[in-house]
Amino acid sequence: METLTIATPLITAGLGVALAFRAGLFNIGAQGQIIMAGILAAWVGFALDLPVGLHLLLVLIAGIIGGAVWGGLVGVLKARTGAHEVIVTIMFNYIALYFLRYLLDTDLFQRPGETTPISPILEASALYPQIFGSQYRLHLGFLLAIAATVFVSWLLNRSTIGFEFRAVGANPKAALTAGINVPRATILVMTLAGGLAGLAGVAQVAGTEKVLTDGVAATYGFDAITVALLGRSTPWGTFAAGILFGAFRAGAVQMQIQTGTPIDIVLVVQSLIVLFIAAPPLVRAIFGMNPRKKKAATAGKTQKAATTGGAA
Repeated sequence: METLTIATPLITAGLGVALAFRAGLFNIGAQGQIIMAGILAAWVGFALDLPVGLHLLLVLIAGIIGGAVWGGLVGVLKARTGAHEVIVTIMFNYIALYFLRYLLDTDLFQRPGETTPISPILEASALYPQIFGSQYRLHLGFLLAIAATVFVSWLLNRSTIGFEFRAVGANPKAALTAGINVPRATILVMTLAGGLAGLAGVAQVAGTEKVLTDGVAATYGFDAITVALLGRSTPWGTFAAGILFGAFRAGAVQMQIQTGTPIDIVLVVQSLIVLFIAAPPLVRAIFGMNPRKKKAATAGKTQKAATTGGAA
C-alpha cells in the first residue's frame, strides 16, 4: 500500500514529463508545477467551506489548473519567443518554490498559532477518500493516476492531437510543412504536461500530507524525469517505472532499519538506472556507431546482391 501511495505522484508527474518528451520538449519543470498545483489545491481545501463532493472536485480542478497554467506559460514562451524550455522550467521551479515559502509566512496560508511554515489542515470534505480504510495511506489519487495513464495512452495513440504531438516531436520542420500548427502544439502539450503534474500536487496535499508545507513536492518532480526515461516515455512504461520507484522509496527506510543498509543506496540504484538508459546512445556516439546507417548499408548490399543475382 505504501509503495502505491508513494508511486501516485511519481506516475502522474512522470506522465507529464513523458508527454512533453514525446513532443520533443524537455519538461524539467514538474517540480514547480507540483508546487503551484499544491498551493491552489490547498487554499481551496482549507479556506473554503463546501459540501462533500463539490469541495473535493474544486480542489482537484484548482490543482490541475495551477499545474496547467505553470506549464502552459513555458509553452507560450517557447512558442512565441523561442526560449529554451529547459532553462525556463528550471527558473520556474525556483520561482514556484520561493513563492510558496513567501506564502507560508503570510496570514493567508500560515496556520494560526504556528511559527513554522505550515498551512491549516485541509477540511475533511476536501480530502481524497482512503481506498482501503484508515489503516493505509493509499487514497483515491492512485485510481486517478491509473485514469491519467489510460487518458495519455489514448491521447498519444488514438487521437489527432496526439498524432500532432508525435509528429512535432519527430520532426518539427516536417510537421510544419505538413500543415501542423507547431506553436499551438507546443503550448498545448506543455499545458497538458503541467496539468498532469498538477495531479501529483493534489495527491500530496489532499491525499498524503493533508497540509501544505515547503516540502510538498519533495523530489517528486525531479524523480519524475527518471521515471519517464525508464518508461521510455510511454504511458504504461511510465506507470510501471513509477511503481518501481515507489517501491524503492517505500522500502528504503525498512531496509536501513532491518539490515543496516544505508538509505543512500536507493539513490545509487536510481542513478545507475539513468546511466544504463543513457549508455547505449552514448557508446554509439563515442565509437561512431550509427545503427540506422548500418541498417541502410545492409539493405543496400542485399538489394544489390538480389539485383546481380537476378541479372545473372
